[in-house]
Amino acid sequence: MTTCLHLRRFSTFNRSNTIPHRTIPEPKGQDLDFVNVVHSHLIHCDWDKLKKLSAHFTPFRVNHILLKIQKDHVLSLEFFNSLKTLNPISLTLETHSIILHVLTKKSKFKSAQSILRTLLASRSIDLPGKLFDTILFSYRMCDSSPRVFDSLFKTYAHMNKFRNATDVFSRMKEKCVGVGYRRIHTLLTWFCLPFASLGNLKRPLKCLGEMESVGITPNVVSYNTLIAGHCNKGLLSIATKFKNLMGKNGLEPNVVTFNSLIHGFCKEGKLHEANRSFSEMKVMNVTPDTVTYNTLINGYGQVGNSNMAGKVYDEMLRNGVKTDILTYNALILGLCKEGKTKKAAFLVKELDKEDLVPNASTFSALISGQCARKNSDRAFQLYKSMVRSGCHPNEQTFKMLISAFIENEDFEGAFNVLMDMFARSMASDSNTLLEICDGLCQCGKESLAMKLCHEMKARRLIPEGFDRAEHFNSMTEKENRTFG
Repeated sequence: MTTCLHLRRFSTFNRSNTIPHRTIPEPKGQDLDFVNVVHSHLIHCDWDKLKKLSAHFTPFRVNHILLKIQKDHVLSLEFFNSLKTLNPISLTLETHSIILHVLTKKSKFKSAQSILRTLLASRSIDLPGKLFDTILFSYRMCDSSPRVFDSLFKTYAHMNKFRNATDVFSRMKEKCVGVGYRRIHTLLTWFCLPFASLGNLKRPLKCLGEMESVGITPNVVSYNTLIAGHCNKGLLSIATKFKNLMGKNGLEPNVVTFNSLIHGFCKEGKLHEANRSFSEMKVMNVTPDTVTYNTLINGYGQVGNSNMAGKVYDEMLRNGVKTDILTYNALILGLCKEGKTKKAAFLVKELDKEDLVPNASTFSALISGQCARKNSDRAFQLYKSMVRSGCHPNEQTFKMLISAFIENEDFEGAFNVLMDMFARSMASDSNTLLEICDGLCQCGKESLAMKLCHEMKARRLIPEGFDRAEHFNSMTEKENRTFG
């Protein structure tokens, strides 16, 4: 409570006492004429006339031109970028700060961060301090927003310049630049996460400690961000420690917390731990949602445990939690991995009742089931249905089909799939190409083997050492006669 009050006072502090109200002198005489002429050329998109004036640009004139057109962020950025070629010396730190204000006010953060990255790449030791001051001094002049400092903070963190990022945040607090309670958590949580993504496991904990030392208590969002980041990296023990730390700090984990952990455990095939987290969330009266159930069902499906996946699905229905196509895809995949294709087909029929439409993942799961049963013809029919329905097979689907045909020694079927794969600008690996070509020759399908050879040569897919195959020389001669 004390912390919240402290931050509320901090965020509502009168900013006029801390942000300087700087202006630049108004242009007069030739400067004024030049600014007006350039402004006219810009609004009429007369870039050729602008080029003729390039030698006369000065930082003073450029800054006033940008201020004059700042409401049009597209034109402002075009003008700024053109100066990189026309007159780069006119682009000062103040010019950069003005364009940053213009872009961030319009939420064009990618463009702003791109400019910052280029600027900061100069590696000037005193640049970070000067940059913050310049942005601050032009803040009121551009009627800016705190988002300009957010962009600066995040750019430093993206570039692993964490000391500079920390300095930006400290100076934001010092100047009371929009540092409300919500922004504090957003920025510092985001700051902690890059440490985690770099594999630095001690710094996020230290960062949380530093937050508390300055009177900022990490909230549930802060911890959830860190937990999700560690789970995505497979660092589940660290993620679990963060979850436990939440409880020690009087924060209750929510459904997002547990969904991240369950997803992380399932991703690593640790279904026992995932189920334990599932049980824990129910004990803590955290209600599982569609994402929770789908994640668990998919986890069991991936390891081929359709029985457990079914039990989770039944519980989902009992609790009235809404199912979606991901629910059914996960169930279908689990059944298909165990070769239970009839049960999987039954579930597909259930989709109509639920007003759900099969997607690429649905078909891919069904195809995998038929391939597991070595029923390559049925798998190919499903593939054709998949294409007719407007779904796009991926490389993994093609590989499953080709592998099934090769295993059944149906090399003509493998050839047909391969041609479809080529048509979609995908290629198989060298060993598979060799195996299909050899198989076609051995079963008397030399014309198809030659056609395959021709396609491989045309697409520069000839495997290394392929020309040393016994049949290659004779096939090449026949191919040359056939295709010229």
